[in-house]
Amino acid sequence: MRAVVQRVSRAEVTVEGKIVGHIGRGLLVLLGVTHADSEAEADYLAAKIAGLRIFDDESGKMNLDTAAVGGGILVVSQFTSTAMFAVANGRRSMTRPHRNAPASSTNTL
Repeated sequence: MRAVVQRVSRAEVTVEGKIVGHIGRGLLVLLGVTHADSEAEADYLAAKIAGLRIFDDESGKMNLDTAAVGGGILVVSQFTSTAMFAVANGRRSMTRPHRNAPASSTNTL
């Protein structure tokens, strides 16, 4: 499982001209899930991402998590990042089809 996390002031996902997901301030997560990933790993990663203290506190120090700033988390399936890692390491068929992905990879966050 691979996640690329970006702190954003706003983000949205558009499919065929329709906005299917959006947030204001928060985190955009590009998530790649492989056939070898478990629901426990997804839960661990979700908790880790939600707990990232990467927002400024009143002193200007990165000390607040997404919940503390009232932010949102937008998770976008990004299997290509996992596939590129697998190809670079000589592996094939690493990505997991969406219908078989752990439910928590989309539900926990």
